[in-house]
Amino acid sequence: MAVITTTRRSERFRRTTPPTCTYWLAGRCNRNPCRFSHSSPTLPSNAYYNGNTTYKHSKQPTNCASKALEKPANRAPMAVVSVEKPTKCEPMAMSDEKITVCGLEAVSVEKPTKCEQKAVLIEKTADVEDVDTVVAKAPVEKSRSICKYWMTDTCVHGDLCQNLHSWFYGDGFSTLAKLHEHKKAVTGIALPAGSDKLYSGSTDGTVRAWDCNTGRCLGVINLNSEVTSLVSEGSWIFAGVKNAVKAWNIQTGADFTLDGPMGQVLSLNVGNDILLAGAEDGVIYAWRVSSDPKAESPFELVATLSGHTKPVVCLAIGCYKMLYSGSMDHSIKVWDLDTLQCTMTLNGHSEVVTSLICWDNYLLSSSSDCTVNVWVCTEEGILKVAYTHTEKNAVLGLYGMTDAEAKPILFCSCKDNSVRIYELPTFLERGRLFTRQEVQSFEIGPNGLFFTGDGTGLLNV
Repeated sequence: MAVITTTRRSERFRRTTPPTCTYWLAGRCNRNPCRFSHSSPTLPSNAYYNGNTTYKHSKQPTNCASKALEKPANRAPMAVVSVEKPTKCEPMAMSDEKITVCGLEAVSVEKPTKCEQKAVLIEKTADVEDVDTVVAKAPVEKSRSICKYWMTDTCVHGDLCQNLHSWFYGDGFSTLAKLHEHKKAVTGIALPAGSDKLYSGSTDGTVRAWDCNTGRCLGVINLNSEVTSLVSEGSWIFAGVKNAVKAWNIQTGADFTLDGPMGQVLSLNVGNDILLAGAEDGVIYAWRVSSDPKAESPFELVATLSGHTKPVVCLAIGCYKMLYSGSMDHSIKVWDLDTLQCTMTLNGHSEVVTSLICWDNYLLSSSSDCTVNVWVCTEEGILKVAYTHTEKNAVLGLYGMTDAEAKPILFCSCKDNSVRIYELPTFLERGRLFTRQEVQSFEIGPNGLFFTGDGTGLLNV
């Protein structure tokens, strides 16, 4: 009868206890509350000892429970107890019959070699006198992937999550400030030389001025049109909007509108005393400072550079007074800034050319085809790809600077909301930045400072 009674109790216990969550066991359950149990499954009622002092267990105990448990004499039945991960394991108080393990009472065991900070679950059935195994879970090893649930503030694992809950990892870099006033993506950052202000443009239709010392927003310029590019030259700030380029002089406060472009102005650059704007219609527009002191605008449109068949996404100024333009037509064109004529067309990408930077005698280009090409000039004066670096996701932008040891560092913004940090020319990874949305703008500052703007409107220092 004792066996029948025990069996019925076990059956009733199994009916009232929900099954253990398999996702919780794998450390991936994100439901709170979860309709399954978040505790180790209870052993069946036939897990009795076999006539000696050693119990049969489905898993071998580890660390704090590394020895076989001895059968307690005349011990009162105990209920199932589930304990979360303790913050610190207290020293073990030894006695003849029992010990205290991380603040929990358990039966007598031999002294373990080490009590680590691990989650301890002790389960004991109410209808049998034996004690189940003490299960110790090993610390979760961190992967190098950002937690997608943390990105949306829904991760329930906290510090136990196997994925990263961080904005950054790597050596030699740290986050100083986060400026979050823009409502939409930050698409341009400008730091005028000799100024103590930082300027940022956004698709929310505003340009904001920030105090570089306090991080406070000092002013907002409402343009009522998406800002898709921003550059500075001397005392001038230029913002690319739809069908125009807006210009402000930060010393005099004068502002002007440069008409001419058709569609959204996606890229801006200044070289050889020429303001260049790449537009949605595939044309590059060029302005010079007007020689007429009585002109309404201090800038005059001097040329339109046609050749691309789709929008011009990026512009870069290189040595020998050369302009490089990247387009959605998958090509890179090389222009002579003295004659404003196209001298070469480069076809090294199979998707949109997203970014261009010039570094010494090298040209680096990125594309939605997940590659970064390093171009060098041959003796014949032709640019050829010397090396191709491949990413797992589309590359959105390239930005370069030197570290404290004067080593060239390349920042590579990718579609997976990360920025890879590489040491050139080896492309050895130095670290990564993580953002909730993709980084769309970047700017280098003095004393090793750099700024990133992402799709949420956050400006990081």
